[in-house]
Amino acid sequence: MALHGRYDRGRGGLEFTNPDHETLSEKANDADEATSDREEPPEPASLHTGRIVPLYPAVGTCTPKMRRRWTHEALERLPSGPCGGEAPPDPLPEEVRRRHAFPSRTEALRSVHFPPAGTPLEELNAFRTPAHQRLIFEEFFAFQLDLLRRRRVAARSASPRPLRIDDRIRQAARAVLPFRLTGDQRTALASIAGDLRGSSPMRRLLQGDVGSGKTIVALLAALIVMENGRQVALMSPTEVLAEQQYAHVARLLAPSRFAPLLLTGTLTPAARRDALAGLANGSTRFVVGTHALVQEDVTFRDLSLAIIDEQHRFGVMQRAALAAKGLHPNLLVMTATPIPRTLAATAYGDLDVSELRERPPGRRPVATRVWKMSRRDEAYDRVRAELRAGHQAFVVQPLVQESETLDLQGATALAKELDSVVFPRHRVGLVHGGLPATMRQRTMTAFSAGAIDVLVATTVIEVGVDVPNATVMVVEQAERFGLAQLHQLRGRVGRGEAASTCILLHASEAGDQALARLEALAATSDGFEIAERDLELRGPGDVLGTRQSGLPLFRVGDIVRDRRLMADAHRAATAWAAASEPRDEAMTASTGNTGALADADHRG
Repeated sequence: MALHGRYDRGRGGLEFTNPDHETLSEKANDADEATSDREEPPEPASLHTGRIVPLYPAVGTCTPKMRRRWTHEALERLPSGPCGGEAPPDPLPEEVRRRHAFPSRTEALRSVHFPPAGTPLEELNAFRTPAHQRLIFEEFFAFQLDLLRRRRVAARSASPRPLRIDDRIRQAARAVLPFRLTGDQRTALASIAGDLRGSSPMRRLLQGDVGSGKTIVALLAALIVMENGRQVALMSPTEVLAEQQYAHVARLLAPSRFAPLLLTGTLTPAARRDALAGLANGSTRFVVGTHALVQEDVTFRDLSLAIIDEQHRFGVMQRAALAAKGLHPNLLVMTATPIPRTLAATAYGDLDVSELRERPPGRRPVATRVWKMSRRDEAYDRVRAELRAGHQAFVVQPLVQESETLDLQGATALAKELDSVVFPRHRVGLVHGGLPATMRQRTMTAFSAGAIDVLVATTVIEVGVDVPNATVMVVEQAERFGLAQLHQLRGRVGRGEAASTCILLHASEAGDQALARLEALAATSDGFEIAERDLELRGPGDVLGTRQSGLPLFRVGDIVRDRRLMADAHRAATAWAAASEPRDEAMTASTGNTGALADADHRG
């Protein structure tokens, strides 16, 4: 008889609390399974003790011991080969498995659930045993094959509609360029132009750090499309950002023969009818809008380029709905929040990637300070000094619990305090998502023109705001923000030639993880490095948003912990698919149940 369970030191010595027991006999039945309605087969001795034991959570009336025994029974019934019947086909191609020295799937499943004696516990709990690595690689390999297939199917289903790029179009592009492109911008534009000239639709992710100039690259791509007589749609996640993008695009396109249209949910019925008519008859070549663009009554005469801005804020279905408005249109998705390489290869592995890392000439790094709220007066002294020097400032209030009402109350109270108490001699403005569109635009225009000295704002200014004279930002309750979001907010300053500062004020009781985010931001201004750090601190779900963002959910693998295996699987899948294209259909069909027994919720 073996007893096991939690014990405590009681008055009379060590005491078991509800101990469990196991009779070390092949005919034993567990006491807690005696209520089972069916006759249970005998289990081997020492299944629950005297060995490395897998831990499963209870599910309803199914106890961990019941799950352990049933799993063992299922694994024992798997045929093993010549001596135990025909072995099931291994989903991993033989050449791939041999190259990586992986065990068979059957061996891996048995070793993961019931490890052989001597297996290090730290390797089991870290998913680093050869069996774990094989199952993780198998799952990633199947996923990468599916991405490759999706790209191939998209290319084959597209009708050849290449665009022409000639000297007339090049001259039109030069007319709208406000500055000389950086090397990264030229490289990205060359890649996009090559895609547009091809016979397959473009599928490209354009990501860049704050202030790297993604919009002008996208606009030049749009100009190529419009000069070919076709239409462009740019979809932004919020009305505030759509308004800012529309104003920016209209200013850049002023020297051209094209004028953009703004389509949001707040248009009057008459204005909406006119807008929809222009899109349907083709007289409107460029439209900027929100998710209103994907509503059923919106039709295009010839949508040839769909641009998704801040793509991680959209669901998969919204992106697909915009692309469905055209006949296999080109797709350019953009983000000012660089996606870590691991996630880019995972969630967006079916897209080509262009990166903008260079900053335009004259941009200086922003000095970042991490202070407790007890230094709040000192922070506003810094702001006051910048105002006296003729500069402007942002003060950011967090969005509390995703509540527009609480957000409005906090921002409004802060604006009143700054206006009447802190900066009574300066002009203080307020902007947040609850304001009417016309009032928001009026405030932003006044701040851009220098008519407002201090702009109190929520995260509506996170992207798309360009005020070179703003040289200081104070973020209150900075611990409430994610690392990538703080980096975006910080990017609103430092857009001119003057030295700029971002002060992050946090509560004295802020947790260790929140402080780690703030210190990581202060240590670097590289958005790509920050994205990797944010991934490590918060995990992929928080970095990319909810499940609708398109992040795949794996049974065994973890795209942060197992990023090296994901890269290996990508290379292996690409090589195998290229060498054996007709066979890869069967591969994905056979891997649909990867990890059916290797549940990721148990720990060895």
